[in-house]
Amino acid sequence: MGRGRAKIIDEPVDPTAWMIDNDVANFLLVHQKEVLYMCMLGYTFLHGGKVFAAAPKDASFSYKFITMILACTGGGILVPLFINSIPVPLSNDAYPIAILTSFAIHYYFPIVWEVIKLVPMVKACIIILYEIVRAKVVLTFTIAANAAIAPSLFSFAVFGPIMCGTISGCGGAFLPMNKGIEPILKGMGYPMITACVGATLVHLFLNTSFSEGVIDAKEKAHLHLVLFFISVGLVNGLDLKATKIKEV
Repeated sequence: MGRGRAKIIDEPVDPTAWMIDNDVANFLLVHQKEVLYMCMLGYTFLHGGKVFAAAPKDASFSYKFITMILACTGGGILVPLFINSIPVPLSNDAYPIAILTSFAIHYYFPIVWEVIKLVPMVKACIIILYEIVRAKVVLTFTIAANAAIAPSLFSFAVFGPIMCGTISGCGGAFLPMNKGIEPILKGMGYPMITACVGATLVHLFLNTSFSEGVIDAKEKAHLHLVLFFISVGLVNGLDLKATKIKEV
């Protein structure tokens, strides 16, 4: 019997594989749980700095603590309620632990945050960790909402997932509910704008012909979302915006 010829299967070559096949991308995409926990700590710590700065001087311990929980997980509370899921602080024990740790540092050792604010490099690192988590949250809830919401007018749900993704990235700004829409009284903050733009681009990319033929489209969309969030976050957090020149 003659031997049959071996079948040669041509595997598709990914010309953009270098984007996600490196250590930096592995960190930004939080493939390891250890990296995720570290980023959660940075995320909750930065939120804590905002909460303690905005809280009244005579605010009680409980007021600051509950406010910080809502600030850190506001989007993760609201969006799961919209899509009939379990809120993040109830389903992931890592978040309460990170919140408790960050709150303890801010409450008992406020000098730590004051020192960090004086060192741009350290503050930049905290901002990067913060934006990594925020990008992951926006991507996760945008995709989850798309799976939960049935299409109506188009072949896929368009506005529902985008709204859910946007809220997931900035929902904490509107909690507690007595704030109403006061947070946007003087315009939308950069977390709201980036969450909306990011959720829109990711959702349209993954559900249209834009991602057709793209290998690991979700991972690459996630990477671009992280880089977008980090870039805007650093510009705003370190006050790198161009200053307006006064006309004489």
